[in-house]
Amino acid sequence: MTSMTMLEAINATLRDEMARDDRVLLLGQDVAQLGGVFRATEGLLERFGPDRVVDMPLAEAVIVGAAIGLAAAGLVPVAEMQFLGFSHQAFHQIGAQLARMRYRSQGRFPMPVVLRAPFGGGVRTPELHSEALEAQFVQSPGLQVVMPATAADAKGLLQTAIRQPDPVLFCEPLRGYRLVRDEVPDGDAPVPFGTARVAREGDDVTIIAWSAAVHVARRAADRLAEENISAAVLDLRTLVPLDEAGILDAVAATGRAVVVHEAPFTGGFGAEVVATISDGAFYSLEAPVARVCPPDTPYPAGKIEDYYLPSVERVVAAARATVKAP
Repeated sequence: MTSMTMLEAINATLRDEMARDDRVLLLGQDVAQLGGVFRATEGLLERFGPDRVVDMPLAEAVIVGAAIGLAAAGLVPVAEMQFLGFSHQAFHQIGAQLARMRYRSQGRFPMPVVLRAPFGGGVRTPELHSEALEAQFVQSPGLQVVMPATAADAKGLLQTAIRQPDPVLFCEPLRGYRLVRDEVPDGDAPVPFGTARVAREGDDVTIIAWSAAVHVARRAADRLAEENISAAVLDLRTLVPLDEAGILDAVAATGRAVVVHEAPFTGGFGAEVVATISDGAFYSLEAPVARVCPPDTPYPAGKIEDYYLPSVERVVAAARATVKAP
């Protein structure tokens, strides 16, 4: 095990996977000469050369379209969308081409493409940089949606993403790049998709989250413990595929649930989690499932984003109300 930040874990995993398989190549805005805007690809141009680490123009549709062509030719492209908020400029390539190509070609063209996309709040970015758009992509059948919360999972899930034949949207939390540090397994340690992680045990309420919201949920659980409320925290890890059994087991164990995410309330993936609980664990519920997420407004200016994002205080209040509900 080695202590790493999430950014260090991603960089090391890209390096190791490129060394393991010479079909793996990187492309995106500023990934080569600059080493990525956050330095996630730093040092890889020098090690693997310009044929495998390629700077692309400021054109997201071109980046994704090029990755599709490279995958069809037998390569394994890892393409960086500089921010998930920019993905609207490539949605016609992601949803209508990348996600469908294997199905459309009856398996003739596997699509081993990984789209890395930083996202999320807490770092005071300009407009269109922090938006949490994950729910917009779960309705693109064929595309897997991955949301690591820890450095260890960033490595393990990225290894799995690169090594399998279907396209993956790999969302990386901006505030986790350097603020999240944990023990990362050395060598091969792939994490299977569709397997949620119990980030904290608890008996009274289950807090369900993904990506950076997991850390908000854990801090809220610490605060709740001071009130003698035992809160479990479930980290979904992947939204597609979704660990439905893990969700139902976690909620059935406590009878109460709170879902936390950074996307706006209406149509956020939390609604799908609530529907899953309603379908499979309704008779285990002791109270309605609560959601803690931003309002249905455009992402605000950085100076006031703390009022927009889920906070420890809001999660604590929701969990407290859920536990005390008659």
